[in-house]
Amino acid sequence: MRILVASDTHGDSSSLQRAILAQPHAQTIIHLGDGEEDVERLKGAFPDRAFLQVRGNCDWCSSLPVTREFEAEGAKLFFTHGHLYGVKSGDSSLLSAAREHKAQVVLFGHTHQPREDYQDGLYIMNPGRLSGWEPTYGTLDITPQGIVLNILKLPS
Repeated sequence: MRILVASDTHGDSSSLQRAILAQPHAQTIIHLGDGEEDVERLKGAFPDRAFLQVRGNCDWCSSLPVTREFEAEGAKLFFTHGHLYGVKSGDSSLLSAAREHKAQVVLFGHTHQPREDYQDGLYIMNPGRLSGWEPTYGTLDITPQGIVLNILKLPS
């Protein structure tokens, strides 16, 4: 199973659309905040895709949750925007929360810095940002052989 992971589109729904088109096998799209309206604009264009979202610090007046959990192919994902966990100052609070939720994968945004990592049984991904200069997004592949994280530059 392939999941497209995006964050921080900040009004650039066309970049999100290009990322979705670049990943035709990703039937689930997880948006990690700061782009609630961008996702809403695109849901109708991709009715065959499942969209999961959390609220970011720039999603004003949003009723989206700040954290979510999702199970895919037996792997538990914990995801959030990251601002409430202070991810710009470090990841210990976020990683502790993911472990408390018994997640195998933690996804977050907010810093605009792409990251793929593995620490003590926990896969960690920040897809970067899909707005601005050199936009990036992530893919998360969950297979019987294991979990693979990838950060990709958005094609022009």
